[in-house]
Amino acid sequence: MPQLILGIDDAGRGPVIGPMVLAGCLITDETEKELKRLGVKDSKQLTKKRRAFLEIIIKEKAEAFFVVKTQAEEIDGKNNDGINLNDLEAQMSAKIINEINKGFTKMKVVIDCPSTNRTAWTETVKTHIDNLSNLEISCEHKADVNHVAVSAASILAKEEREREMEMLKEKYGESIGSGYASDPKTKKFLKKNLKKLDDHGIFRKSWSTWKKAHSDSNQRKLSL
Repeated sequence: MPQLILGIDDAGRGPVIGPMVLAGCLITDETEKELKRLGVKDSKQLTKKRRAFLEIIIKEKAEAFFVVKTQAEEIDGKNNDGINLNDLEAQMSAKIINEINKGFTKMKVVIDCPSTNRTAWTETVKTHIDNLSNLEISCEHKADVNHVAVSAASILAKEEREREMEMLKEKYGESIGSGYASDPKTKKFLKKNLKKLDDHGIFRKSWSTWKKAHSDSNQRKLSL
């Protein structure tokens, strides 16, 4: 009997603009071998064109897949409620598991762990899961590199975030960049549009990048 493996990974944890996306991809161990032969690996190791090609194949061959998104405003709201990004990702991971874990007798779940404390984070995830009886859960660092199911999930998550960013670019222009603070385009966009788009919900205002830009903007006003 084939083994079922559910891989879970995120895209967009760190950026100051745009959503964080988590994807879950359920495959059999036989499909895992097939996807490996096709070159499925961590999305960061693939070109955009290759990711788009593999996303179609993954969705065709997966037993199931599920994607959840959280926008900048929700991330800020959770932070204000005392829920940090790791806790939020634990909740989102559990949501994926609960959605997919229906009617299967046994399933191995492998999650790319965002926390340095794997044990504690695993326990946090478990508190949000409806049914643990048929699950074997492993939260690992570099799971997106070491497990094809997680690599497949990373591709689904990355492609979904890319679509979200394309919608933002259509609305605000290409100058928005990748949304990551290390991107010169994004830095420039943030400084230029800080006040104009302050209430549009695209910036993660709980991020130090936004706070610094906001502080610098206020300092410039005071010096005028």
